Amino acid sequence: MAVKTLTIDGQQYSAQEGESILSVARQHKIPIPTLCNLEGLSTVGACRLCVVQIEGIPKLLPACTTKVEEGMVVQTSNVKLNKYRRMIIALLASEGNHVCAVCVANNHCELQDLAYQVGLIRVRYPYLYPKKTLDATHKEYVMDHNRCVLCTRCVRVCDEVEGAHVWDVAGRGINCEIVTGLDANWGNSETCTSCGKCVMVCPTGALFEKGANISEMEKKKGFLKYIITARQKKEWVYIAND
Repeated sequence: MAVKTLTIDGQQYSAQEGESILSVARQHKIPIPTLCNLEGLSTVGACRLCVVQIEGIPKLLPACTTKVEEGMVVQTSNVKLNKYRRMIIALLASEGNHVCAVCVANNHCELQDLAYQVGLIRVRYPYLYPKKTLDATHKEYVMDHNRCVLCTRCVRVCDEVEGAHVWDVAGRGINCEIVTGLDANWGNSETCTSCGKCVMVCPTGALFEKGANISEMEKKKGFLKYIITARQKKEWVYIAND
């Protein structure tokens, strides 16, 4: 496989042909924010937070789906990118019902962490206050659509890792929503194995365990690396969560 040389934030790096900019950046500890991307799951480029600026290309491109090219010059952080990322976080905040003080994922929420990182002080867009539902029909878990950011991590981990495909995406635009089966109650799903993988990969408080108190719902994604290592290398070795 051919080796490509590219420049990221003024430093030269080598990468394998077919690797994404995000993958190379993570290997070299270069921080690029993302919500939808998670190691071990397929790449969808849904959140657009990982956009980077590439010399010679007028538009911003998502680092997770853009493959490295020989001589590519990439900027991962500048005034334009930071402004754009703040706008995305602000739009996510305004389109949902995110009230951190009463959320079980408070202080363990990736959306909350990213808001701090990008310096989001206030939301200048009008809040939509959508009338979203809460599905508590499952015996162990709850889906709160008010806090869902449509990252589709739950959809992908259920399909690609657990193999159950309980979740899917329905609707369009502002009416887009994660659904169980053909928009049935989660508790009535015949395919759900109650494994909890979807809950653990959710970046916000949209999916949580019943009985979890405010600020107690810490997500643990280390199991993904464990499963991937086991399947690919036949090594059943525990890998601690990052």
